[in-house]
Amino acid sequence: MSEFDRLSALINRFSLKVTPQQGQQVNLMVLQDKKTGQPTQILLAPLSFLPKQTLVDEHVMFSAHTDWGGRDNPLFATLPRLVEINIDRNSDLSMLARLLKTEAEAQRCGAGGALNRLGEVLMISILREQIELGSTAPGLLNGLADSRLSRAIVSMHEAPGRRWKNEDLAHIAGLSLSRFTELFNHRVGQTVQAYLRHWRMILACQDIERGDRIQTIATRYSYGSSEALSRAFRRQFGHNPIAHRKIS
Repeated sequence: MSEFDRLSALINRFSLKVTPQQGQQVNLMVLQDKKTGQPTQILLAPLSFLPKQTLVDEHVMFSAHTDWGGRDNPLFATLPRLVEINIDRNSDLSMLARLLKTEAEAQRCGAGGALNRLGEVLMISILREQIELGSTAPGLLNGLADSRLSRAIVSMHEAPGRRWKNEDLAHIAGLSLSRFTELFNHRVGQTVQAYLRHWRMILACQDIERGDRIQTIATRYSYGSSEALSRAFRRQFGHNPIAHRKIS
């Protein structure tokens, strides 16, 4: 496994849930050819529901509702509104789709749990492909697609409490400071320190909702005091951490 795993820190921070179901409120579908029974494509709407599909030569082989932190997850929020994948181009996704088909049709003991887990593996494989493809729009997906920037981004994800300087992150990326900051701004759409502050605030929200003390959170993410954290929190969300705890 790579030292700079682009997905693990995000998976650890945001619970990935894939719940097999049918009907209108699904955002993940695997389609199969009516004649051959072979899986053909995957449809994913990360932050909404899939519209009703008008199918001619295909039908729905597997459908589910997925949740991976919604807009709070900076990677999920930067994915295209609709992800369409031709399974023929990806052997890993094709194999997973066939396993889902076999498990769904056999309905053996433990089928529900197996479908959940296979659905999660399918989602991770979809996300891997999206990172490899990158994006033309600025955002985290575009940043992670760059092998140099991704090392710096993963470092921030994994150690958000470290007092990161741009020089440190440029060194990790293997770039000069000027080139690193220019490329980061262009591909991610914000400055390095702005992204780091945003990531810390996302994590602080999670910790507040979990009931952690404000001073503990401030120390965890390198804010000098609870007052400093509160000021940063108000700038980001328009209210202080205590108010957020009451809202959540």
